[in-house]
Amino acid sequence: MATIRAQVPIKVGETSSIPAELFSFDVLSDDREHVALRFAGKEKGQEWTPLVRVHSECLTGDVFNSSRCDCGNQLAESIEKVSAHGGVILYLRHEGRGIGLYPKIDAYALQDKGYDTYEANEKLGFLDDGRSFAVAAEMLKAMDVGKVKLLTNNPEKERLLRDNGVEIVEIVPTGVYKKCDNIEYLKTKRSKKSHNLDV
Repeated sequence: MATIRAQVPIKVGETSSIPAELFSFDVLSDDREHVALRFAGKEKGQEWTPLVRVHSECLTGDVFNSSRCDCGNQLAESIEKVSAHGGVILYLRHEGRGIGLYPKIDAYALQDKGYDTYEANEKLGFLDDGRSFAVAAEMLKAMDVGKVKLLTNNPEKERLLRDNGVEIVEIVPTGVYKKCDNIEYLKTKRSKKSHNLDV
């Protein structure tokens, strides 16, 4: 079951804020506190399909604006696009592609020694990407969201959501946020996981 816990104003851009609903969930297939942020739809007079972003938690990128990744930029873009179109941002507690915060910091140290992001996770004894997006499908179902426009560059995320019963009617790509500190990170996502990235 999905429960609206609070109405929250979300800052979009430099000045405006837009009301959104923050959801929690009673029964999911893991024990993490995943949340959803829902913005009201703006389209009138036609069948409306929500824009959905499945975003994995990244403390360093989302909160501290680290340039090692593109997570914070993608979250900001997602808030802007989803608030304009209407839809849902699923914020999954998948820090470090599922390995957790402290191990992710250890993985950073290994990356500084030449390992890529996937190799570093494996070197620490984890899967290269330990996330399960089944929980995202469960969250959408609990919110009575059947079909979506998916905001992503990750074909694996698309495949796993479809495999878990989510009807995806359109893929909306996210921007590519190249920085001197994350270019190898982006190239690795493209070469090893076929992310749709022009780097």
